[in-house]
Amino acid sequence: MHTGALFLAAAGLLYSQAWMLQPVRSSESLRGVSAVSASVVWASGTHGTYLRTIDGGVTWQVAIVPDAADLDFRGVQALDSHTAWLLSSGPGAKSRIYKTGDGGEHWSLLVTNPDPDGFWDAIVFRNAMHGVVLGDPVGGHFVLMTTADGGRTWQHRKTPPALKDEGAFAASNSCLVLHGPEVWFGAGGPSGARVFHSPDSGLNWVVNSTPLRHDGPGAGIFSLAFRTPREGIAVGGDYGKPADKSGNIAVTNDGGATWKVPAGAPPNGYRSSVAYVGASKTWIAAGTSGSDISIDGVNWKPFDNAAYNAIGVAPGGAVWAVGPGGRVARLTSTTSR
Repeated sequence: MHTGALFLAAAGLLYSQAWMLQPVRSSESLRGVSAVSASVVWASGTHGTYLRTIDGGVTWQVAIVPDAADLDFRGVQALDSHTAWLLSSGPGAKSRIYKTGDGGEHWSLLVTNPDPDGFWDAIVFRNAMHGVVLGDPVGGHFVLMTTADGGRTWQHRKTPPALKDEGAFAASNSCLVLHGPEVWFGAGGPSGARVFHSPDSGLNWVVNSTPLRHDGPGAGIFSLAFRTPREGIAVGGDYGKPADKSGNIAVTNDGGATWKVPAGAPPNGYRSSVAYVGASKTWIAAGTSGSDISIDGVNWKPFDNAAYNAIGVAPGGAVWAVGPGGRVARLTSTTSR
């Protein structure tokens, strides 16, 4: 277990946070995690790998999707212990979507990217039927597809023009977020770090700039999270400079219309994932140089220095993280006065 840091969570209360490593037999790089509950969690990674626990991490199933050993599953979205979707990211046909309805016993290939210039970045489902997939620009526009039948068919939605060398980052499956019919995704690259927002499932869009750094092809927005449809946080930085905390966070209080740098201490380096934990009213951010926690999204405290790529929060408040080398961890918390 990595030792956590104490911080003042509220008047008279101290919280202690730590990542508790899980007994996972894998050395794959893991970038996708979907926490269904305190008991059921799915994760995904390189070489066609997926992981599943149904007992809160006591045991983990580690397996490879048949005929997918050359794919990199950057995104996973789970509905329950039986149903999950996997998104592989890669050029052209290396971007695919699979689905299982029996806990991984069988997988169906739903769709393969038909565009040789395409690259899919993230997949999110709001319920069993309705989902969204984001891909890098093709023909000058980001690829955004929606489904209303669980992924059997997909409809392309037109997005605003992309800037030169603008793209999304398939680092944690969290550059794309949904809140009811609203859709947001973040982008980066030398042209800017921008947030695209649709209030109606991709039919109409507005695009707004953020103050996150965008001084290179590996810099920009890597993750978005919203506490409410109005209050959100974008994190990122430059993944080639993991310890550099400049330009790695922005906050919005108007649904993404405007973004500003918070006045307090930022996360302690490049961060590829951010999430809001409603049960504890805290924000968690993680990246390859460590993890941080905040009670207001303004002031952040580091509590771990191990590398993690993605964070998953279950509706009940259980928090999980995955990273390189098969690393899977669960957040543990204690309180005292």
